[in-house]
Amino acid sequence: MNGYILAALAIWIGAWTLNEWLVRQRPASAEAKQAIGIIVPVIFGATLLAVWECLVHGFQIPPILLPAPSAIWVKLVNSAPVLWADFQQTFLKSVITGYIAGCGLGFAVALLIDRSPFLQKGLLPIGNFVSALPVVGIAPIMVMWFGFDWPSKVAVVVIMTFFPMLVNTVQGLASASHMERDLMRTYAANWGQMLIKLRLPAAWPFIFNALKINSTLALIGAIVAEFFGTPIVGMGFRISTEVGRANIDMVWAEIAVAAVAGSVFYGLVALAERWVTFWHPSVRGGRA
Repeated sequence: MNGYILAALAIWIGAWTLNEWLVRQRPASAEAKQAIGIIVPVIFGATLLAVWECLVHGFQIPPILLPAPSAIWVKLVNSAPVLWADFQQTFLKSVITGYIAGCGLGFAVALLIDRSPFLQKGLLPIGNFVSALPVVGIAPIMVMWFGFDWPSKVAVVVIMTFFPMLVNTVQGLASASHMERDLMRTYAANWGQMLIKLRLPAAWPFIFNALKINSTLALIGAIVAEFFGTPIVGMGFRISTEVGRANIDMVWAEIAVAAVAGSVFYGLVALAERWVTFWHPSVRGGRA
């Protein structure tokens, strides 16, 4: 057993011991609890990278199978302009545009369904059917309809994000209890007043659940759609092209950019959820 493998074992055991000690602490201040909540995953992530680096060198794994994190970092730095162009094409154009359009359309249609029992019984089953369609089947059709540029990827993202938002919003609007609705009726509240003051606040946890789910679905859909036709730019295009060229470090660099972008996007939605639903027991319990 060479030194790299021993170093990987030592790093893993040391980090595991440190994290076990940290999570067992019961600090009195909320700031200390938040600090521990941040430090523990940071240590765990850094440990994975360090162990990965040591094992790649220790077992002499060929770079074409698994490059070391240091090699991926070098490729990230040296290929920053290319990665930024791919990020703009995939995330800023396709993901953000499709996410806003799909979630907004799903929310609007949910309001229409809430007003129409016919749509509720007729459209929701179709929505469940369409949401089960694989993206690898939808993407080529959207490319044929809307062309090779980013609008076809937006169409794929819209389809993937529309129905989760639709279903969750409908369920959220129906989550208000009958007693609460009867109380609003005794105040002579109309549909719009009940929606704004009762049903929409009750639906916010469901809506944000859909927003968080869609934040990952949108990125996955856009990247997969680029495999089926795109200009010479984009995360999916770069991954499929560089795999054929055996530039696996570039593939991992694109994966790293996508992972960071998706995590930040999800985190921003989660922060917005805490700000909007500060009254919800799950949020109040997390702040306690």
